[in-house]
Amino acid sequence: MLSRLAGSVFHVGSAVERADVVARMLDVYVVRPDAGVVDDEDVVGPTLHRVVGARSPGRRRLRAAVVESLALDRHEPASVAHAVGVARDHARRAREVVSTELWDCLDVTRSRMPRKVAVDRAHEFLAWVRERSALAVGVVEGDVSRDEVWEFFTLGRSLLRCGLTARLLASPLVDTGSAASWTTALRACGAGEAFRRGRDHHGVAPRDAAGF
Repeated sequence: MLSRLAGSVFHVGSAVERADVVARMLDVYVVRPDAGVVDDEDVVGPTLHRVVGARSPGRRRLRAAVVESLALDRHEPASVAHAVGVARDHARRAREVVSTELWDCLDVTRSRMPRKVAVDRAHEFLAWVRERSALAVGVVEGDVSRDEVWEFFTLGRSLLRCGLTARLLASPLVDTGSAASWTTALRACGAGEAFRRGRDHHGVAPRDAAGF
């Protein structure tokens, strides 16, 4: 595979994963925070910006402003909307190796990305983003070929997830001694159900959650 095509496929995977992870973190920590989550808007907004690699807000950010910035701001490189655009643009550059199904998925997602979302509809919007990301991943995973397209797409996804997970775990959003905080962190990483599966208790031991 030509390096330019490999690079574009890598960026598609990374951008799809960013859209999913940022949407999940926004939903868990900002839109519908659980008990045990840091409840100080002066802390949550700037901290989440640092975790996802966004520009520093430079001032107090209310929850609605954080959603606006990290979900819908097309000029913010770390936002969901920007990630969707990047995924679509790089898929277009790699059309000769990207499947028609993946291209259609990303093109439709980009065309339906709203510019404004009411605060009380933010959860539904973020769920839609996660569904579209899952569809893109499913299209790639459903292909019978485990070729270089699959490899570079998966590499882009994996490295992005590793980086954002590491930043989250090192941030003040996780109280390392709190079971409730670890429960929320697992949900933010999309690992809550996987952690509980096969366990015969409902509690979350911080050591077990950290190890997982």
